Amino acid sequence: MNRPDRNIRPEIRQLDAAAANRIAAGEVVERPASAVKELVENALDAGATRIEVAYAEGGKTLIRVRDDGCGMAGDDLPLALSRHATSKIDGSDLLNIHSFGFRGEALPSLGAVGRLRIVSRMAGAEGAAITVDGGRMGAPRPEAAQYGTVVELRDLFHATPARLKFMRSDRAESQAVADTVKRLAMAEPYVSFTLTDISQGAQREILRLDAAQGALFDAWEDRLAAILGRDFTENALRIDAEREGLRLSGFAGLPTYSRGAAVAQFLFVNGRPVRDKMLLGALRAAYMDVLSRDRHPVAALFITCDPERVDVNVHPAKSEVRFRDPGLARGLVVSGVRHALAGAGHRATSTNTGAMLGAFQPGTARPYQMDRPSGAARATAYKLQAPQGMAESAGFWEAGTTLAARAEAAEDPAPDAPGNDAPLGAARAQVHENYIIAQTAQGMVIVDQHAAHERLVYEKLKRLRAENGVPSQALLLPEIVELSSSDASALLEIAPHLAALGLVVDPFGGSAVVVRETPAILGTLNASALVRDILDELADQGASTNLEARIDAVLSRMACHGSVRSGRQMRPDEMNALLRDMEATPHSGQCNHGRPTYVELSLADIEKLFGRR
Repeated sequence: MNRPDRNIRPEIRQLDAAAANRIAAGEVVERPASAVKELVENALDAGATRIEVAYAEGGKTLIRVRDDGCGMAGDDLPLALSRHATSKIDGSDLLNIHSFGFRGEALPSLGAVGRLRIVSRMAGAEGAAITVDGGRMGAPRPEAAQYGTVVELRDLFHATPARLKFMRSDRAESQAVADTVKRLAMAEPYVSFTLTDISQGAQREILRLDAAQGALFDAWEDRLAAILGRDFTENALRIDAEREGLRLSGFAGLPTYSRGAAVAQFLFVNGRPVRDKMLLGALRAAYMDVLSRDRHPVAALFITCDPERVDVNVHPAKSEVRFRDPGLARGLVVSGVRHALAGAGHRATSTNTGAMLGAFQPGTARPYQMDRPSGAARATAYKLQAPQGMAESAGFWEAGTTLAARAEAAEDPAPDAPGNDAPLGAARAQVHENYIIAQTAQGMVIVDQHAAHERLVYEKLKRLRAENGVPSQALLLPEIVELSSSDASALLEIAPHLAALGLVVDPFGGSAVVVRETPAILGTLNASALVRDILDELADQGASTNLEARIDAVLSRMACHGSVRSGRQMRPDEMNALLRDMEATPHSGQCNHGRPTYVELSLADIEKLFGRR
C-alpha cells in the first residue's frame, strides 16, 4: 500500500448524503438475504400475522415483502426513508429495546443501493406509494392498497455496481434468503410465512408455514417440525430452565441425532436470531461429554430476559449480542441442556430404527466380519471380566458350549430376572458375542454390549470424580509461565475452578504465574502449553472446558479398557444386569463417542419385514 506524503496536507471534505448512505448501506445490506432480513423484521415490528416474501434471481433483481401489519400513512413515507428516523424508540434509552429494528437505517440503506418502492395503508386512511432510486426520493402519491405494507426492491446494488462482483450464484443467494426466512419464522410460530421464487416469469413456492395454534411449546414444536423435519422434534428434548431472570426454552437434539457440521444450531435472544460466539460455545460445552469432536449438536434455543439485561446494539447486522452477565447466560445454556440430556436417561434417536429397517431388506445381508483375538487371549480376558463368584462357572460359556446347553440355560433364568415390561426388556440371546437381543412389550432391542458398558463405566468414573475431586500431583520443579498482564488476570480469575480439577496456579509476580500442581490422571504434561490452551479458549468463548475435557478423555479411555469387550460371551443374568443399569444411568443411550448403544424395533416394524403388514 502506498503511504501518503507527509508533506502534502490532504483536504478534509464533507461527503454528500448519497455517498454517506451508500457507505452506511454496506454495513446493513451485505447481500439479498440481508435485505430480506431487514424487511421481514420491519413487518414483524408492525404486528404482521401474515408475511409473504417473493424474489427473483436470488434476490438480485427483485425482492418483494408483503405484510398485513399496521401500515403507514402517506405523510409518514418520506420520513420513513430518512436516515435515523424510526417509530420504535425515542432515543432516550438504547438498552430498553423491544423491537427488531431501532436504528432507522434499513429503508434508507436499501433505497441508496437499489430501486425501492413502498406501498402502504393504515386503518382509517388511504393508501399511498413512494419510490427511491439510488438515493433519489420521489414524492408520495395516492395508490389503492390493502391494509399493511408492500416493499419492493429491484436491481439491488445497481447504484454500487462494484458490490455485484461479490454476489454469489443465484442458487447460493436463494439458499441464503430461504435460511434467513426460516430463522425468523422459528421464533414467530404464530405468524404465517410464504416464500416464492418468481424468477424468469415462473412462480415456485419454496416455503409455506401456516400460523401455529395452542401453547407456545406446542407452537414451537409444530413450526420446528415444518422447518427442520419431524425427525428433529421426535429426537429432541424440551428445554425449560430459568435462573436469575434469564429463561432458556426450546429444543435440543439427542446426542445420537447429531450432524457433521454446525449447520443446525439456532439461537435466539428475545426472539432475535443471533450467531453469538459465546452462546455457540456454551452449546458445544453442554454436549462436550456426549459427542465426539467431529460431531455437532442440533438445537433451537430461545433465551428471554429483560431487554435492559442484553445489549443488541453491538453489531451493524444485530447478529451478536452482549449480556450484562455473560457468565450467567452461558451457565444457563450449559446447565439447562445438560440437565435435559441427563433426564433423557437411556433414550436414543429413533432414526436408527429406519436405518435398521433399510438394512434388513431381503438380499442385502452381508457376511459378518470381525477381527478376533486368539482363543487363549479371549479365555484369559473372559476370566478377568467375569464378576466375582462367577469365575468358576465362566468356562461353561466359552466356545465349546453346545447349542442345546445354551438353550437349556436360557430356559432357566434367574429368579429375579425381569419380564418384558422393563423399558429395555429381558435378554433373550447374544449374537456374535457382541450384541444382546432383548424382548420388550412392544418389540425388541439390540444392544451393543461393549458400547453400553463403556458408557456405564464412564458415568461411574465421573461420579467418583465429582464426589472425591480430581487428585493432583505436586511438580518437583514448579513451572513458571510468562503471560501478558491481561492473560494472567484472566487465568487467576478462574484459578479456584482449575484447582478443583487438579491444576493449581498461583501468581508469581508481575504478569507471570507458577503452576505448582497438575491433575495426576493426566500424567506428565506440558503445563505451559496447557495454560495457554486454556487462555485461548477463554479468549474465544469466554470460558474454558479444556482441562475438564482432557480429564474426561482419560476417564473415557479408562472406561473403554475396563468395560465388557466385544467377543465375550455373557450369561443371561449378566445381560439383564447390563440392561437394568442402562435404564438407570443418564446418557446410556449413546457411547462416549456419541454413537447409539442400542436400536429398537417395534413389533409392527418386524411384521413389516415379513410382509405381515
